[in-house]
Amino acid sequence: MISAKTLRSWQAALPFWLSFLLVPLVGLAALYGGWLILLPPFVTWYLFAALDGVFGLNLENADPLTPEEDLHWYSSLTIAWVPVQVLLLIAMLIYVPGADHLSGAEKFGVFFGVGVLSGTIGINYSHELMHQKSRLERWLADILLAMVLYSHFRSEHLLVHHRHVGTPRDPVTARYNEGFHRFYPRVLWQCWRSAFRAERAQLARRNLPWTDRRNPFFRYWALQAAFLLMAFVLGGMLGVGLFLVQAGVAIWQLELVNYVEHYGLTRKYLGGGKFEPVMPRHSWNAAHKASNWLLINLQRHSDHHYKPDRRFPLLQNHTSADAPQLPYGYPVMTVAAMIPPLWRRIMNPRVRRWRQMYYPDITDWSAYNAARCPEDRPDPTPAGPRA
Repeated sequence: MISAKTLRSWQAALPFWLSFLLVPLVGLAALYGGWLILLPPFVTWYLFAALDGVFGLNLENADPLTPEEDLHWYSSLTIAWVPVQVLLLIAMLIYVPGADHLSGAEKFGVFFGVGVLSGTIGINYSHELMHQKSRLERWLADILLAMVLYSHFRSEHLLVHHRHVGTPRDPVTARYNEGFHRFYPRVLWQCWRSAFRAERAQLARRNLPWTDRRNPFFRYWALQAAFLLMAFVLGGMLGVGLFLVQAGVAIWQLELVNYVEHYGLTRKYLGGGKFEPVMPRHSWNAAHKASNWLLINLQRHSDHHYKPDRRFPLLQNHTSADAPQLPYGYPVMTVAAMIPPLWRRIMNPRVRRWRQMYYPDITDWSAYNAARCPEDRPDPTPAGPRA
């Protein structure tokens, strides 16, 4: 077990700061164009996939009782990223629209790279920040999400996803045999709707209408409008278009990860509208060292849903005895998710083995596959096998 003393050292935290090295790659792409526009996505996806092969798995766990004050170098990382991403976006909006040496395709490519960073790193860090108790950190999460026009993700994630993961009430849990290209348009509108409804229900419990100023959607809309206005002021209509490119790429990256994290995993229905508690087995786990550096242990997702309040350095790696394991890290798995036949070939047998391991008593999975509650009945095990 990694001790609190080790965690306190900046050397232990340093690998997680690798994300900052991606920022100059966007600058190089903007300055020189050409093949350099491929650097940000190539390094983020393919280099870290290769590094996973070099560094292997990290099966060590930190002491989960490590006090907050010993995690300074880790919490500073996610806070420091916010001004860096804001300044990067401002610089690109000022420079790229008027850069005569860049073709239209190259300008698109530069902002595609910005979107890779604001999605792979920015939204991921906002996820860490939104789970914290600090008001500052939650505000910083809102800023990162507003930069990609996906502010409702905070409400959806905290009020819907964590509460209903692995059930039909969670839009983000990808259904068994549901390809990403069906999943993606579905979650784009269902997540916004479920987030708004969750916030409206929160206010209704206090006898307040959804129009009350305490509805965070008003803050979301104001921040998003501010970034759109900034894009127009700095880069004109072209700047707005390029801003939308990076936002679209970031949202696509987020939902690709969401698709991978829970594909085909469902909580057992207990009857009466209730499901079993969330356990590590309801999220896919990946112990790949390099991609966990890049993604600040997001791939230890089994533990994140089991203990959502843990900061990322304290997330535990669960073995195959407690949680299903991905064969590769997210950089490889998200690429596979874009090719549904390949994805099903890799993942469907794993889902079936997971079902046999944890729920041998369930012989009819048709309701779970369709993401609906099985009918309430005295005997929860339907008769007759069905895949």
